[in-house]
Amino acid sequence: MNGPVAEIRTAVRRFLDDVRPDAVTVAVSGGADSLALAACVARLVPDASAVVVDHQLQPGSAEVAARAARQCAEFGLVARVETVTVDGAGGPEAAARKARYAALRPAEGVVLLGHTLDDQAETVLLGLGRGSGPRSIAGMRAYDPPWGRPLLGVSRSITRAACVEQGIETWEDPHNDDPSFTRVRLRNEVLPLLENILQGGVASSLARTAAQLREDCDALDSLAEAFAGDCCAVDDIDELPVALRRRVLRSWLIGEGVPELSDSHLRRVDALVSEWRGQGGVWLPGGFVVRRAHGRLVVEPQS
Repeated sequence: MNGPVAEIRTAVRRFLDDVRPDAVTVAVSGGADSLALAACVARLVPDASAVVVDHQLQPGSAEVAARAARQCAEFGLVARVETVTVDGAGGPEAAARKARYAALRPAEGVVLLGHTLDDQAETVLLGLGRGSGPRSIAGMRAYDPPWGRPLLGVSRSITRAACVEQGIETWEDPHNDDPSFTRVRLRNEVLPLLENILQGGVASSLARTAAQLREDCDALDSLAEAFAGDCCAVDDIDELPVALRRRVLRSWLIGEGVPELSDSHLRRVDALVSEWRGQGGVWLPGGFVVRRAHGRLVVEPQS
């Protein structure tokens, strides 16, 4: 029977065989998931590198980052620490994520992230609870250039066991036990309760549901591309099925430079097509407003 190290190695090898990246970088936090991934990549990709992001959110964060970088160097990876400043709107989690991804974005190749099956299950539950629509419930993609997630089919218990098997000392982020974070309560309270009530297999079932939804979303997105040229002409999209029409509108709005579209934004824009009663414009993020005039939708700066 394959052990945890072999399971991780198989998952990473399959990902690399499918993607065949020009360069490989591993994002490392010092936790079990990313260190197990880094140790595996070091064996499979001789010229790979590692980046450790220091968010400066906790006392001693610089020491934690430096230790993780030393561990990666011991594995055989070229490692460096990127120190970032976390600020901006959306709360500390969103601001930290934005700063981290900006620091990790590579000049070439792929950056491998240590997200696991358990992370995928938590993401699906978050999207479901927030009513964010099928894109959110569809979870994370294994490959969303330049980001790669080869461990989405591997449980967190396997990454921890792999570190134990290899004698890798891991760091436990205190934030992972802080119940003020919604994801922590999902991890420590909701998912264990669901596993108990439904007699196991919940994380895998949620991940399978996400995969099925991604396939459906991809198919509808492909159909929506046929209308991308002039979707602001209302007569061209009025009779489309709702799921397809909203994808057409979303693609058009993103093309017009509108950022951070939520499901509620999209529904209000869709109402200008499907429930037209002469209503006024829809205000959108980024200082935009969408109006209907002379049978067309137009995007304008807010005045």
